[in-house]
Amino acid sequence: MAASIPFSRELEFEYGKSSELSPLIRRVIAQNPSAFTFYGTGTYIIGRGNIAVIDPGPADPDHIDAILEATKGETITHILITHTHHDHSPGAALLKQKINAPTYGFGPHGGGKDAWKAEEGGDMDFVPDVKINDGDLIDGNGWTMRAIHTPGHLSNHICFELVEEKTLFSGDHVMGWSTSVVSPPDGNMTQYLASLEKLLDHDHEKYWPTHGPSIDDPHPFVKGLIEHRHDRMNQIRDCLGTGPMKIAEMVKKMYADVPENLHPAAARSVYSHIIMMVETGEVTCNGDLEATDTYSLSSS
Repeated sequence: MAASIPFSRELEFEYGKSSELSPLIRRVIAQNPSAFTFYGTGTYIIGRGNIAVIDPGPADPDHIDAILEATKGETITHILITHTHHDHSPGAALLKQKINAPTYGFGPHGGGKDAWKAEEGGDMDFVPDVKINDGDLIDGNGWTMRAIHTPGHLSNHICFELVEEKTLFSGDHVMGWSTSVVSPPDGNMTQYLASLEKLLDHDHEKYWPTHGPSIDDPHPFVKGLIEHRHDRMNQIRDCLGTGPMKIAEMVKKMYADVPENLHPAAARSVYSHIIMMVETGEVTCNGDLEATDTYSLSSS
């Protein structure tokens, strides 16, 4: 059995309307609900007067209008991007057509590799105006953000710490309603687990993910996510303990209680676990480490 994590699906909001979350934080949720975005992309507004926007969301003019309505009379000075999936960063281009503010991010999708293609939707057009690195500080009017590079979900994933409130905007790295999909080639399970461990070195009091409700007791939650991933690897060991097996066969056993329309995404996460286990020598494959190969426990 995978670890039990206290996920919550409770979230009070109205599409297109700003919600006050703290003295420095507001949120507007885009109307792009799905099996992977929950109710939709939560765009965070930081500060008062001269403000920052985190993850302006999909290329949805209505959502951009809602952000501008929520910040009427104020000046957006920074646009912060956690990562370059289609539900997070494309709205930046639309927002920049309306206001004059630079974007901040770790880098382009897939590190800017030619013809890069990931399983999940990637925003191939986004290049940050200001490239930020792990530990960089972004100073605003009455607020300070610290960038924490958390690769795994994507290689360019950044979490943003609001220093004044000891709060973390955790993007898709840690979500309160579901686990994150870690999908190769740019998703990397080894990096993802290391990034979860990295967050335990910080004393944040609350997380605000881009999708779903806040996480109010972060350290036990993060430890639960780590345990969950190790439990998944134990399930893979159990499957392969019966003999060589393909990932699709493992998914049917491991995710028997999950709707089949979600099995392709589950298979991507199993694949990322398999890659990690092959790299450590625990698992072998009969091909070139492709998702369709047959895998076995190493005999060594």
